[in-house]
Formats: sequence, structure tokens, C-alpha cells
Amino acid sequence: MVSHSGLITVMQRAAHKAAPRLRRDFGEVEQLQVSRKGPADFVSMADKRAEQTIVEELRNARPDWGLLLEEGGEVEGNPSKPRWIVDPLDGTTNFLHGIPHFSISIAVEEKRPDGRPEITHGLVYQPLTDEGFWAEKGRGAWLQDRRLRASSRRDLADCVVGTGIPHCGRGVPAEWSKIYGAVAPHVSGVRRFGSAALDLAWVAAGRMDGFWEDDLDRWDTAAGVLLVREAGGFVSDYRGSDRIFERREYIAASGAIHSRLQKLIAGALR
Repeated sequence: MVSHSGLITVMQRAAHKAAPRLRRDFGEVEQLQVSRKGPADFVSMADKRAEQTIVEELRNARPDWGLLLEEGGEVEGNPSKPRWIVDPLDGTTNFLHGIPHFSISIAVEEKRPDGRPEITHGLVYQPLTDEGFWAEKGRGAWLQDRRLRASSRRDLADCVVGTGIPHCGRGVPAEWSKIYGAVAPHVSGVRRFGSAALDLAWVAAGRMDGFWEDDLDRWDTAAGVLLVREAGGFVSDYRGSDRIFERREYIAASGAIHSRLQKLIAGALR
């Protein structure tokens, strides 16, 4: 067994407690009560129940920590302590259409000595496959007890790259089309799976060689970004800098292809 910190144990416990209900609700997806809070942004009762379960577990373990929640927004905590970042159901549209590809994402954000926030712990859990991708800063990325490494492919023509496609008022279709037109001719394939957290976890696991998407929120990406970096990959914004959360732009890839993918994307947007 690989040893990890107590925080990873807390996160795993919270995700595993929420998972059985999500699996049951997924099996009865037609009966879910669903409301719409915005264009193509569905919120299910399953989503809300999962968040409530996760929050209860996290607060029991660290009652004075703040939280940033997809559904519940920001919950203030002790400003000198870390905070949890939680997406209880990343891939809601997949979930509501009976597509078995979604995840729970939990991360810990701490403040560095200079006051800037950084992600130090992350978990992406797929309830249907029981796959738990986790990482701690400086201690690597793991799938259960197996160490993860980003892909070692060096030729873009051999690479599969993931993305998210603008939909119903989200993102800028014209910009995405330019990027796709620049990237697609150079890679083996482009995939759109519908859960950014899992996409990033798959880059960390070497299942995909790279990924790009923008208009993503912190709860979609915090855990996944740490996974990629701890697996030896790189994550930047479209300009190649580290302002990913501020600009809400993400290019994640193995070290061998990140710079080439970034140049293609930046060139398409000039």
C-alpha cells in the first residue's frame, strides 16, 4: 500500500461516501428531478445531494476550513487555514443523459508564503469504475497504488488530445474552431469526453497525451491540474504562462509535446 497524508484519506472517504447514491441515481436517471440554472448548465438533485454529503465529511474533519463549491458557492472559513475546492459531479450533462463518464473532484488550496494560492492535494474519483486518481504536491500522482506518469510520446502525429467544445452560450465557438483547425491536422485524434476533471486525470495517467479547454471554473480543474503536474506534465494558459485560474484557460500535456501544442493554440488565436 502506498502511504499518503491524512488529507487524502479524508478526501477519499468523502468521495466514497457520496458515490453509492450517485451510482443509484445514475441508474434511475430518468426519474431525477432536474432544474435549469442557465444555458446547458443542468443541476440535478443528485449533484446537490452529493455535494451535501461531501461537505459534511470535509467539515467533520476540518471544521474551520473554508470551501469553494460548485453548487454552494464560497463558504468562509479561517483565513489562515487552507480551503477545500469541490465539484461533486463533473460531467453533469453526461450523467443526465445516461453517459457513464463523470467524476467527483476535491482539492485543497493553501496559501504560499507570498500569499498566492496553490493546490497541494487533489482527488478525481470516477464512481462507476471505482478509479481514484490522487496527488500530493511533491509526492507524485497516483491511481490507487500505481504511480502515474504523463505520456512519453514525442511526435504529435502519434498523440490523442482531449478538449471541450463550446455549447449553448459557453465559450467562443469561432475561437475554438480556429484552435481545432490548427491542432487537428497535427495529431492522431481529438476527443471530447465531457468531464474536464477526468480529462486532466487521464492526461496524468497517459491515456491522453494532451488537453485544452477554456471557460472552466476552479472546481473543474484544481485537482486535475495538480495530477498532471505531479505526473510530470505541464499545465499553462494559452499564452504559455501560469495564469490558468485567472484566465480560465488550460493546456495540459506531457513535457514532450506541451510547448508544441501551446504554440499551435497561441498561433491560431493571433
